[in-house]
Amino acid sequence: MNALYSLLLVLALVVAGLAGGHSGAARFVLTSVVPYAAFAALLAGFCWRVVRWALAPVPFHIPVTCGQQKSLAWIRPAKIDNPSTQWGVAARMAAEILLFRSLFRNHRARICGGRLILSENGALWVCSLAFHWSLLVILLRHLRLFLEPVPAFINALERLDGFFQIGTPQLYISDVILPAALAYLLVRRFRDPVVRFLSLFSDYFALFLLLAIATTGILMRYFARVDIFSVKQFALSLATFRHGVLPSLSWLFLCHLLLVSTLAAYLPFSKLMHMGGVFLSPTRNLANDSRSRRHINPWNSPVKTHSYAEWEEEFRTKMQAAGIAVEIEAEDAGNARTH
Repeated sequence: MNALYSLLLVLALVVAGLAGGHSGAARFVLTSVVPYAAFAALLAGFCWRVVRWALAPVPFHIPVTCGQQKSLAWIRPAKIDNPSTQWGVAARMAAEILLFRSLFRNHRARICGGRLILSENGALWVCSLAFHWSLLVILLRHLRLFLEPVPAFINALERLDGFFQIGTPQLYISDVILPAALAYLLVRRFRDPVVRFLSLFSDYFALFLLLAIATTGILMRYFARVDIFSVKQFALSLATFRHGVLPSLSWLFLCHLLLVSTLAAYLPFSKLMHMGGVFLSPTRNLANDSRSRRHINPWNSPVKTHSYAEWEEEFRTKMQAAGIAVEIEAEDAGNARTH
């Protein structure tokens, strides 16, 4: 049901975008209100989540490790899996962010014949890596719509993405990899009973929304061609806050714009926010140096103590009545208070 509801919601967004292209008032809302509202939600939500994570107290170093910690000189430590220096933390974070190292080391566990069997789960790592890198390439390619002149590195990236020079217009590799990787991630949630049981509405919604964005983008480039000059003129006008409703914008582009705006506004409040949270995770960005440096909780408030002498003075009469020996007699305690 979670998958069905999320699919229906994405289809409703698609229908709203397609229908909006045939109404003047709807076109104004889609081109003048929705993009700015989505960008404001993205910026405000992203900053709010990052600041909230940054202000969370982390009194002790709590990195998750899976290697030998640095200890004695003759014991070889795992400098990346169990970093004890900031350089080791930087290398570990780079491997995690760029190569998904922890996902590569992940194994699939299942019960077969009463036995626990661990097997490789390389397909998930490959498809996740392919999806994120192809999405990054597509986002960088789209910068050519907002910049004039177009930077040289974007042109070089575009030539690299169209390396095979297939068809007219050229087929981009990322346009093939992105929907294929998304399809695998979606099918995996349906096929694996454990993953299907754990999947929520938000998990399916993000996948269906990304698939819809990729589909409309591919349709605009290779099938229902749009006026790219008008699209760039519209993008530049958005970036400079000087624009009007362009009648030459196609209904398919407006649908694509609505879907992208929905993703932008939804991102800070969803699991997709891991793109920012990975940098602020104390289980990843801290060095495991608890053996070489003492960590004191800076948030400990002063605690009022009650010494044994004060406790005995408070209960001396009752202790004596019960026959319990006292270390300090009443006369000695009085002299101590006088001095």
